[in-house]
Amino acid sequence: MKKTRYIALLLGAFALATVTSCKVGKKYARPEMALPERIDSASTLPDTFSIADMQWWTVYTDTILQNLITQTLEHNKDMLAASARIKELAALRRVDLSKIFPQINGRIYADKDATNYGGDNYESDPELHARALLSWEVDLWGKLRWGAERSKAQLLEAIENQRALQVSLVAQVAQSYYELIALDHQLAIVKQTLHAREEGVRLARLRFEGGLTSETSFQQARVELARTATLVPDLERSIAIKKNEIALLTGTFPREIARQTDRHINRLPQYLPAGLPSALLERRPDVRAAEKALMAANAEVGIAFTSMFPQITLTAEFGMESNDIKNIFQSPAHFLSGTLLTPLFNMGKNISQHKAKKAAYERSVYLYEKQVLVAFKDVHDAIVTYNMSEEVFDTRQKLEQAAYSNNQLAHLQYINGYISYLDVLDAQRGYFDAQISLNEAILGKQLAFIQLYKALGGGWQ
Repeated sequence: MKKTRYIALLLGAFALATVTSCKVGKKYARPEMALPERIDSASTLPDTFSIADMQWWTVYTDTILQNLITQTLEHNKDMLAASARIKELAALRRVDLSKIFPQINGRIYADKDATNYGGDNYESDPELHARALLSWEVDLWGKLRWGAERSKAQLLEAIENQRALQVSLVAQVAQSYYELIALDHQLAIVKQTLHAREEGVRLARLRFEGGLTSETSFQQARVELARTATLVPDLERSIAIKKNEIALLTGTFPREIARQTDRHINRLPQYLPAGLPSALLERRPDVRAAEKALMAANAEVGIAFTSMFPQITLTAEFGMESNDIKNIFQSPAHFLSGTLLTPLFNMGKNISQHKAKKAAYERSVYLYEKQVLVAFKDVHDAIVTYNMSEEVFDTRQKLEQAAYSNNQLAHLQYINGYISYLDVLDAQRGYFDAQISLNEAILGKQLAFIQLYKALGGGWQ
């Protein structure tokens, strides 16, 4: 009967503690910031839709690029490390969550105490024990619950960091892929120009040997040929390095990277929807991660604050104890205890820890607000670059067309003896520079779109 009464009292204490316990501390609330009415100041109406709401495979329609991005998300080592970090924090969260509930353990052991005073008085006292141990730290003030909330926030922060990494990797692969294609086209331009230089040297030799021009024109043609030839190994080296960069992103050793050979010059729309400012905070995973870090810092304040209150630990042992194994099942035993732990005097240690955590939370607030500002800056920079990329492309395309016509005319006039070879070289240089400039403008259009999609938080679902 006594044992039953003790158990009832213990369970009653558990129930009473659970019902009457409270969670002391300040509940988390997102810091208020005066957000602008529109993300894009050039837009007259707020957008309810953003291109970042589109899936990345509908944005990047090149199937080769899609395969590279898929390989990256599956095999990139940073991505795999982020996944392992999430698994680690998920397990640690269960550890902190388990501390809220009673812990039950079992123990079976035996001991033997023997004495033999004087050498002829041997006494043996064996004991056998079988116990069930129950311990519980009563979470009266919410310290353990604050700990579980901190673990949850840290887990969510790791998830958002992985999403931010995914956004970054999708953009990196797309950018490296388009840069590789641009290098291919630049190399093709150089080789085409090199072929024209070789033809120029042949013509200059013929005209020099025929007495139509001086040797100076012939030597200038050879110089331009040698200067153009020096560009080829540098470009080939850049192409090899860019392929290695993509291989590293996809989690593989250096290898050949397939890519498109035809370059489609797609005209971008003059305006792309950017979405609502409030939606940007929810879409950008780096901002979401900063807020989760802020939530964890707030929980740390709660842990430090509740550490200044008394802590109650209840312990119970039920089982059997006997000095004879035959009688162990007829020998019940139990032990009940309660412990009150409270800070009495520690030279202001707990108070100082609380102040330190409050200062850390304040720092996290500023870091969160800074991340919000960075997000809006990134979007504004990307919008400006995107809006100007089409204009840059138009002007450089006109320049390339004009330079091509001038080069053709100069070549014809030189053959007919109306201009010197110096004029031909100037026209060739102008056309070569215009081709390179147009190639960079095409790449700039592609990269501007990539950066805008990334800045708006596109690339994860």
